[in-house]
Amino acid sequence: MNETKEQVNTRSFGISLIRIHFGIILFAHGWLKLFVFGIGGTVGYFASLGLPSMITYLVIFGELFGGLALVLGIQSRLAAMLAIPIVFGACIFSFDNGWVHSAAGGGWEYAASLTVISLALVLMGSGRYASLNWNPLNKILPSFLRD
Repeated sequence: MNETKEQVNTRSFGISLIRIHFGIILFAHGWLKLFVFGIGGTVGYFASLGLPSMITYLVIFGELFGGLALVLGIQSRLAAMLAIPIVFGACIFSFDNGWVHSAAGGGWEYAASLTVISLALVLMGSGRYASLNWNPLNKILPSFLRD
């Protein structure tokens, strides 16, 4: 089946919307950890889950810079791939709270959805719209991660 230019543009626009939306979510969560809960509060929360403090810093960095990269369309596949451990980790640590995110302690439905979105962006790329299309790492990345 040959797609028309309009169908290709519509798909690319949809992918771009998902990329920007996911980037905003990641960035907002990083911002929340840094400026609302604070590094100390976030380290304390991660420690209560049995995680070392270094994980806290990696998650905050990944959410802030990965989210920004996704919003701007910079190395989008790589940013989405590096977000998978963050959002899937949230899924794992929320699993005992049940499915629904509104459950006490937050369920795993929201984190599971973000994991699927992240994986889809790894597979689809950044889309053509609202993207700087600046991909300096393409020379060293495997072909499936190049934008």
